[in-house]
Amino acid sequence: MTADFSLIRSSFAAVQPNGSQVTEYFYDHLFAHHPSVRPLFAAHLDEQRDRLWAALGALVANLENTDMLVGMLQNLGRRHAGYGALAEHYPAVGASLIAALRHFAGDAWTPAVEESWTAVYGVISSTMVAAGEAAPS
Repeated sequence: MTADFSLIRSSFAAVQPNGSQVTEYFYDHLFAHHPSVRPLFAAHLDEQRDRLWAALGALVANLENTDMLVGMLQNLGRRHAGYGALAEHYPAVGASLIAALRHFAGDAWTPAVEESWTAVYGVISSTMVAAGEAAPS
């Protein structure tokens, strides 16, 4: 499975006007399908939604800047490990991210777009998990 960065950019551009709705949908989906992760999050998610949207924007804007992305993802992985995130939580997050993007992308969402986002999320999650597992307890 490979990622086509142009598809990542164009699909993100399609959802960008709905940023706060995308992240709201994401968390609603995550907690509805995986309620066991809800205790890992603050009661009020406004700031978390904003941080998620900013991180997605940074990811898309820097797809070809590998060093910057790896550093960003490693920092996120260490921080998330500190919040109690475990490797087994990442597939649920990925499924909810894909669901939210698919929901708001409309006709811009195709099987190739989904394959690209799935591939990118695989790199995101593996990088974050490795950094989180290597972080001191």
